[in-house]
Amino acid sequence: MTSSSLVEIISKIRLLVLDVDGVLTDGRITYTDDGREIKSFHVRDGGGLRWWQDAGREAAIISGRASPSVSRRAEELGIKRVIQGTGNKLPALRVLLAELDIAPEHVCVMGDDLPDLPLLRNCGLGIAVADACPALRAAAKYVTLKAGGQGAVREVIEMLLRGQNLWQPMVDRLHAERL
Repeated sequence: MTSSSLVEIISKIRLLVLDVDGVLTDGRITYTDDGREIKSFHVRDGGGLRWWQDAGREAAIISGRASPSVSRRAEELGIKRVIQGTGNKLPALRVLLAELDIAPEHVCVMGDDLPDLPLLRNCGLGIAVADACPALRAAAKYVTLKAGGQGAVREVIEMLLRGQNLWQPMVDRLHAERL
């Protein structure tokens, strides 16, 4: 893919759809002795998601697993559309697109493993994290430099906002803030 065609695709993106395990986290699942699940989320991914939404864009989560920690993190970040525990993610994406009245070419999907493949093949910009499985990396229009759970989401958000000329005005506004 040429950089000019990537720029054109980026300019159309309005919705960012994320997998959780392996994208927002490093993919490890930890259980405490009493059976509670622990997930770790990268703080810069969270900051990026807030800025994405502050720029008037939408974010959503579609995950094959269900976890209270995902619901809590989504609530903290103001992500209203969270679909968990879905074995087949493509129908979930269809429902999401219908609810938001948004065309697939306006959607960016980030994934890491084979269950994400149908989503990457049915959106405007399919992205694989650096440590995604080989089949997903091959199908992606872009592969991040960072691994899942290590700031890959923030990397993509910066790329999208820069491509839409929204990143620098935000940085300038924050830089200008004074006491």
